[in-house]
Amino acid sequence: MTKIKRQKQTMEEKLNTLRAGVLGSNDGILTVVGVLVSVAAATTNRFTIFIAGLSDLLACAFSMASGEYASVSTQKDTEQSAVEAEQRLLKTDFAAELDAVKDYYVQKGVSEATSMKIAKDLLSKKPLQTVVRVKYDIELGHYLNPWDAAFSSLFSAAAGGIFPLCAMTFAPAAYKWYAVILAVVLTSALTGFIPSKLGNGLVKVAVIRNIIIALITVTIHYFVGKLF
Repeated sequence: MTKIKRQKQTMEEKLNTLRAGVLGSNDGILTVVGVLVSVAAATTNRFTIFIAGLSDLLACAFSMASGEYASVSTQKDTEQSAVEAEQRLLKTDFAAELDAVKDYYVQKGVSEATSMKIAKDLLSKKPLQTVVRVKYDIELGHYLNPWDAAFSSLFSAAAGGIFPLCAMTFAPAAYKWYAVILAVVLTSALTGFIPSKLGNGLVKVAVIRNIIIALITVTIHYFVGKLF
């Protein structure tokens, strides 16, 4: 029985999954804590607060996952459609495809004569792979996976919301607000730290930005809950 070897993911595929996870965790934190704080500011009934928070966590996680699946599926369909169109053009209008590859290298600063030689050589060896990379920046055979994005968003949204939910539900009444704020700060800091560290970004800026946004969200929802 022949084993199918899974192709190694490109950087774009990895970043897409990471992006979905970051968005999911941020959304999980902010939407769940928003509901928790609003409800907790309006009532002290812990069961009511827990059910409201749990319902929002589940809704948020599945909403993020379905949204990511639909979005990435559309992008994947577009990429596959472009590849199919290039397959037809290579058969029906090879000269135009040759010119497109040549022009690509001319724009990179290569002379026209050398660019034409490069284009002819590449199209004689890997025509479709060359054309889709040059014209669309698509790596043939490496389409964004909607399932990876969906599951990444689903689990990260649930993980992001579970800590504020547990803090609000199980912390002693006298300390529940401190526990929630601490949970929000820690989870927001993590969602800023991890992706910026992996992407070699500005870690400190990302962490501070996430914490400030989370605390503003808590404040707004608290006063909304107090109005009622």
